[in-house]
Amino acid sequence: MKQYQIFAIIAMVFAGLTSVVAKAGLKNVASDTGLAIRTSFVFVFIWFNIIVFNNYKDFSNLTQKDILLLGVSALTTTISWVFYYRAIKIGTVSEVALIDKGSIIITLVLSFIFLNEQFTWRIAVGGLMIIGGILILTMKS
Repeated sequence: MKQYQIFAIIAMVFAGLTSVVAKAGLKNVASDTGLAIRTSFVFVFIWFNIIVFNNYKDFSNLTQKDILLLGVSALTTTISWVFYYRAIKIGTVSEVALIDKGSIIITLVLSFIFLNEQFTWRIAVGGLMIIGGILILTMKS
């Protein structure tokens, strides 16, 4: 298994934990309050990671374009998190998380268009299965 695949699996496991723990933490507060607390902790943990692994040297490599793109990514992340937290506050985590993971379809399309990543039959079949799952989830009973 390649290193990036191992990292992706670790990310998957912790993302799954994140949703369940967040839902439990939102029991007595509004979704935006919970998200503010979570984001504050994320901020501290990321800076700790930068310091421990001496990544602060990377700041000199940033270009204005890099900063702009990372800023846009921060904006899209914020919008995603705000609505995700609102959804898990009032809905079931299992359904919200599955619908949210449909974002992979948007990621795939944009990665083909803007990053010139390779489109394969495996990606096409996997994407269609994700779309099918979302359709099944969102159909009225």
